[in-house]
Amino acid sequence: MIPLAIVVAVWLALGYPWRYAACWLLVLGGASGLVFLTKLAFMGWGIGVRELDFTGISGHAMISSAVLPVALFVACLPGRQWVRALGVVLGLLIGIVVGVSRILLNAHSLSEVVTGCGLGALTALLFVAYAWRAESGKLSPAPVAVSLAIVAVVLHGIPVPTQRWITDIALQLSGRDQPFIRARWKAGQYDKPAAAPARHIDVRFGGPTES
Repeated sequence: MIPLAIVVAVWLALGYPWRYAACWLLVLGGASGLVFLTKLAFMGWGIGVRELDFTGISGHAMISSAVLPVALFVACLPGRQWVRALGVVLGLLIGIVVGVSRILLNAHSLSEVVTGCGLGALTALLFVAYAWRAESGKLSPAPVAVSLAIVAVVLHGIPVPTQRWITDIALQLSGRDQPFIRARWKAGQYDKPAAAPARHIDVRFGGPTES
């Protein structure tokens, strides 16, 4: 999704005033930053909502719900308004499907996917509202749609170790050796006080003493 978002920005910069590309990158960057902060807070400090099984906003749900509607919107931008709206709705639906798949794969909880899809949809709709009346330049929808499809298909399934990167940053900032883990956090294992150091006998020539 990230390469797709960059391609969208490139097409916006080529065919429309630069402010549209800047707006797109700004709102998407803000949403991504919020996802990053929630994940960082949990992995480094165990900050979450245990009652909702919430350990951070789902990045997959957010990025899919944000990028796909905007990608289809940009591809349909030279068309009629109802075509643009149809593209946005279709993109939102696909984003929701991606979010549901994260629940089925036990990768995220319901609360994490709902917040991810909600944040992504809000990001997409904010940009769409801003760019709704953008006048098309010399670009036709065909090359835009084809390029977006190629990027989505060719790069689909290529893993990006974002989770590892966030984990490394969280450990560096928090000073912990290991990140917080959902299962142990839900079980309340991190709430237990650390065990007191064991007492031992130090035998010396002057007789045994306790330390």
